Amino acid sequence: MARKDEITHSGRVVSIGKDTVTVEIVSKSACASCHAAGLCGALDETRKTVEVKTYRTTPSYKIGDEVTVCLARKMGLKAVLLSYVIPLLILMFLVVSLQTFGAGELLSGLCALGGVALYYLVLYFCKDKFAEEYEFYIRDNFI
Repeated sequence: MARKDEITHSGRVVSIGKDTVTVEIVSKSACASCHAAGLCGALDETRKTVEVKTYRTTPSYKIGDEVTVCLARKMGLKAVLLSYVIPLLILMFLVVSLQTFGAGELLSGLCALGGVALYYLVLYFCKDKFAEEYEFYIRDNFI
């Protein structure tokens, strides 16, 4: 059972390293549980792999084990802020401010899109720093 302060996903162990376990998470859309999902073709399923550090000297996981991967909820909210909210604010700020200073709609829109692209480029170059902050862990089933 998930606690309020964490985000959980079920996954399957696909590889085991010295101090890491790689877990494959299958994310399904909301319509995946619908009884007609196989007929309508709207079923959306993505597979993601997450590398989880293990702090045990001898990991007790085996390839194929079903595990629960967790992330602190505040880190999930930070990810939403960085990936969706801030780019939206940049876009809106640039469009409104450039329109206020007399730039045309096309120029304002292109500059705003360029500003958001620049923001995402900066995020891409900082991905290693973010990877250190976002630490996934495997919750043992007996907890």
